Amino acid sequence: MRVRVILAALLLSACQHVSVPPPVSGEIRDLRSGQTLTAQELLARLAKPSRLIVGEQHDNRDHHQLQLWLLQALGERRPQGSLLLEMLTPDQQHRVDDVRHSSPLPTDLSGALAWQPGWDWSLYGPIVRFALTQPYPLLAANMDASEIRMVYAKPPTLNGSRSNASSVRDELLAQISDSHCGLLPKSQMPAMLAVQQQRDRRMAEQLLAAPTPSLLFAGVYHARKDVGVPIHVQDLGEPEAPTVLMLAEQGAEVTSAMADYVWYAPATPAQDYCAQMRKQFGKQSDQ
Repeated sequence: MRVRVILAALLLSACQHVSVPPPVSGEIRDLRSGQTLTAQELLARLAKPSRLIVGEQHDNRDHHQLQLWLLQALGERRPQGSLLLEMLTPDQQHRVDDVRHSSPLPTDLSGALAWQPGWDWSLYGPIVRFALTQPYPLLAANMDASEIRMVYAKPPTLNGSRSNASSVRDELLAQISDSHCGLLPKSQMPAMLAVQQQRDRRMAEQLLAAPTPSLLFAGVYHARKDVGVPIHVQDLGEPEAPTVLMLAEQGAEVTSAMADYVWYAPATPAQDYCAQMRKQFGKQSDQ
């Protein structure tokens, strides 16, 4: 009888999925039902889908801390199949694979990976370092710079009714204009839209090809269910769209059309990117 009690206690403890608390507090909401969730309730739901996308604000440190926590906590609940990053390109994949099979990891890990300076290593480094010590692959989800230049110069035809919908194109064009503070010439807008959508299409292809359960970390607009990677997944013939968790700042509007779940982290001080961009455009026009 005593042995049975001990075994029952062990089984019970194994089913509780004891995880450290999340590093950032904030409201978590199921956007389909409107229900407020605890972090553990969210984990239980995110552990079920075969494909998951987590949308981030690239410069928000809290978002990256939450991503690392999610990656570790989900791994406690079921074997992780793969992690994909928007921040990695195909020409870096062989470096990632080489480093993953080396022990210990290089001291200068960012240098060994030829990490691109546009992505703040202090934010992404902990995620990459953890992933490289795990048994599942770390995969590039983006396009090489040479591919992007080709798309910009000669935009290819994009197949798919969802990704070609006028509502999708209009939303992305507005986002591209806003992100360039209205300074981008209209003549460049079609090419910029093509680049955005071809990057979405590549991420969708990589997500479909990756071992499951797969997890993609990408920017907000790439992650959005209504305009980003999920509609490309469906245009590629997958009937079920990936589950989307959006990491947002308090005060941001995230609807059920954009994501399945949202986790609101504290807002960070706003930076005047437009002032910097206007200054840069002014320098270019003077040359």
